[in-house]
Amino acid sequence: MQHENLDVVIIGAGLSGVGAGVHLSQKCPGKRFALLEMREAMGGTWDLFRYPGIRSDSDMYTLGYHFKPWTNPKAIADGEDIRSYIQETAREYGIDRKIRYQHKVKRLNWNSKRARWELEVAQLDTGDTVRISAQFVICCSGYYKYESGHTPEFAGREDFGGEVIHPQLWPEGLDYSGKRIVVIGSGATAVTLVPALTDKAAHVTMLQRSPSYVINVPQQDKISNKLREYLPEQAVYSMARVRNVLLSMTLFNFARRYPKQARRLLMGRVKKALEGSVDLSHFSPKYNVWDERLCAVPDGDMFDALKSGKASVVTDQIERFTQGGILLKSGEEIPADIIVTAT
Repeated sequence: MQHENLDVVIIGAGLSGVGAGVHLSQKCPGKRFALLEMREAMGGTWDLFRYPGIRSDSDMYTLGYHFKPWTNPKAIADGEDIRSYIQETAREYGIDRKIRYQHKVKRLNWNSKRARWELEVAQLDTGDTVRISAQFVICCSGYYKYESGHTPEFAGREDFGGEVIHPQLWPEGLDYSGKRIVVIGSGATAVTLVPALTDKAAHVTMLQRSPSYVINVPQQDKISNKLREYLPEQAVYSMARVRNVLLSMTLFNFARRYPKQARRLLMGRVKKALEGSVDLSHFSPKYNVWDERLCAVPDGDMFDALKSGKASVVTDQIERFTQGGILLKSGEEIPADIIVTAT
């Protein structure tokens, strides 16, 4: 069994892992380190998830690297653009040469006598096992179970005559043209999928057990895009980053201190965006603003899909899957050819 001694091991080669690698190479140039990546490509979440419309629901001025300014006009970026950003950063700073693909950490133990971390790593491509000793370990592995996504048990699932798909394992080349699609869930993934699927689907229904707060945000930062004409990229990026962080903190603190006013303001924006086309109760949670994370919809694409009639939202509980769709507790049945479990 192969043994190796390193100063630092970074677990994961996604947005955080590559960023940690850059910081380490810049601030501790003499340290020996490696990034252990279980999959065959860097990018983490932004390489794994390939469902239609995949995007960040945080602006890239705050999610991106301060040492590599985000220059894409879209502040709320598509998954492909974020993946390219990570890859470009890794190549530019030489981190791509530090990544060991198909290396899965099986065990991580602290050796008190040696004052070092001991890792047992499986090389998935060869079946070999490697032992690595390191002074520091930085875990940048995210919180998803990459082999499979979480899907609740649904009664009658085996009776359903169509396809059941988890967003994490979206089939490449899936043709959903003319299909009736039900998206189960009301979080960030669901509100991203619904408008994206309306381009080809016959109809898309978002089925939620309870509402979430959904807020309309601009996809592009027009102020920053304009400032780029006059100021250096780093200056524009830094100003946007500070502004967005302070704005987020201010809005969060306002919502916690004045929950009724915050709810009234947010619901007013939703009402204006929907223009009376959808019952507002579908977007009126029982909890206060920021008790849970808000769902952002860039340029109101989710609201536009609902207003167009290409999508709808249903708030109810699932009784069971049927041959032709989903039977609800209320007795209503939603017809479906494809069910997406965005839970």
